[in-house]
Amino acid sequence: MPLYEHVFLARQDVSPAQVEAMMKEYGQVIEEGGGRVGKTEYWGLKGLAYKIKKSRKAHYALMNIDAPPAAVAEMERRMGISTDVIRFLTIKVEAHETEPSVQMRKGDRDDRRDGDRGGFRGDRPPRSDRGDRPPRTDRGDRPPRDGASTFRPRPAGEAPRGPRPPRTDGDAPRPPRPPRTDRPEG
Repeated sequence: MPLYEHVFLARQDVSPAQVEAMMKEYGQVIEEGGGRVGKTEYWGLKGLAYKIKKSRKAHYALMNIDAPPAAVAEMERRMGISTDVIRFLTIKVEAHETEPSVQMRKGDRDDRRDGDRGGFRGDRPPRSDRGDRPPRTDRGDRPPRDGASTFRPRPAGEAPRGPRPPRTDGDAPRPPRPPRTDRPEG
């Protein structure tokens, strides 16, 4: 039988226990169709890149399936009818992965890095513990951060930058233009 990886997204207002129940329900559909479900993983509530059906977040779940195409089609049909499933994707694969998926390993990596400031720095210790270079004290031509003046004189001959200076006559309206006399009337 063909092998599939199936991922579905459930609405954000569904509880994790309900998502687990949905995984069991769709697993039973596969088993009724003559297939079997291998590994199942609940990846948790994650943010979406854009709104889908008025949801900003969704519960992600993965199922490794070994079933005939008709059983997978029936499961997808039921997911399409369900109001709790936002999206789903089934991909045919050559072999299932035996170790945890990348999403699950990502959670392990986050647990190991508690206390670190985050980022993708590999095995480097936090900056405060590094002795490979002294702390940076020279800030070059940056203005001070303590609220002091940021004025720097402009070199002679350099054009002014930024907004136009305020008018010297206050907010008085400009006088009307005189009529043009260089055009012939006609």
